[in-house]
Amino acid sequence: MFRIIFALTLCFACGIATRGAAQPAQHRAAQDSLTADLEALRSQGHFNGFGAAIVSRQGILYQHGFGFADVQARKVYDVHTVQSIASVSKTVVGMALLKAQELGQLNLDDPINKYLPFKVVNPNFPEVPITLRHLATHTSSIRDNDFYLSKNYYLKPGQNVAGMPLAFEDEQTFIPADSAVSLPVFLQNVLTPAGKWYQPKGFLTRRPGELYEYSNVGTALAAYVVELASKQPFSDFTAQYITGPLRMKDSGWRFADIAFSRYSRLYKSPTVPLPYYGLTTYPDGGFITSVADLSKYLRELIRGYQGQGTVLRPASYRELFRPQLAASNFEERNERNPYSESYNVGILMGFGYTGYIGHTGGDPGVVALLFFDPKSGIGRLLLLNTSLSTKAGEATMYKIWNTLEKYQHRIGR
Repeated sequence: MFRIIFALTLCFACGIATRGAAQPAQHRAAQDSLTADLEALRSQGHFNGFGAAIVSRQGILYQHGFGFADVQARKVYDVHTVQSIASVSKTVVGMALLKAQELGQLNLDDPINKYLPFKVVNPNFPEVPITLRHLATHTSSIRDNDFYLSKNYYLKPGQNVAGMPLAFEDEQTFIPADSAVSLPVFLQNVLTPAGKWYQPKGFLTRRPGELYEYSNVGTALAAYVVELASKQPFSDFTAQYITGPLRMKDSGWRFADIAFSRYSRLYKSPTVPLPYYGLTTYPDGGFITSVADLSKYLRELIRGYQGQGTVLRPASYRELFRPQLAASNFEERNERNPYSESYNVGILMGFGYTGYIGHTGGDPGVVALLFFDPKSGIGRLLLLNTSLSTKAGEATMYKIWNTLEKYQHRIGR
């Protein structure tokens, strides 16, 4: 699955920068130079559009959009262009879990069956309860089965998809909107023995809590529990407690939540546009936002790590950013791999072995990176509206990411 594989192939080294009270000429010159360097990389033609930002606790050090949100319409990609951010969305679910715990609506160590209207157990260990913490640390023993790719991605109604790809080599398929089901129906179908999409291989032959296994379905299930425990739709919960307080006005989980006129066309390759699509399991990868809004979110994460956040209490932020697992929870943990975010995990928050904190994401037409350095308190983010379809494109993406790191030293002065 692209979302999982992509998370293992990214570099997120961070540098150190500080922000002064004003923007001297040297600071502005560094910004202009960074923009020129990034534009030169964009002009190589591997991506139609992207946006990037560098963020500190104090605020936004740099943000800019490049290229086109819609090539045919010649609509530029700017910091207010919106698109989905794939698995970076999972960090929002982690925040929501901890907010619900603060509100007394749930506890991370509760069994999920305390809340669910249907029973979910690992058939290999039916007596071992799966907890919310298991879901939040990818140790639930739930894995994505074959139907995740074939029944999950649905087309936005009312669009002309003639000539656009609707199926991919990894068996990922865009289904008509009228074939899509609700999140609870999907979860019941894939996770309960009576479900029509249930497969025994959807569960590991390891006890819940024992082994790290990245699970999109597990994340979506965690969000559904928040919805049940809070007695309000998950999208409403996050709007009330996360995006609303952070004034992320261009963000949400549904096309109806955002100004669709700002939504970027996504591309399989620079010359192949994709149809607009949504996810039934939207909490695992369907958050829609802009560079401007995501910069606010990244700043809150940095401030939360430093004990100055506003969305969660300090104790909740400590839990969000506390490495939850040990080496024994991993079968293939590469302790020297700078491209893996799965060295450890907080509450749906990834860690590299170098200590950088954040998440990556990849879906058809989407590449997303969001990380910060806990030592320097500097973070960066990158959103692309074009898949990595070639080795050259992947190499250019690395160059964009590392160019942001290079300029952190100069822009923050």
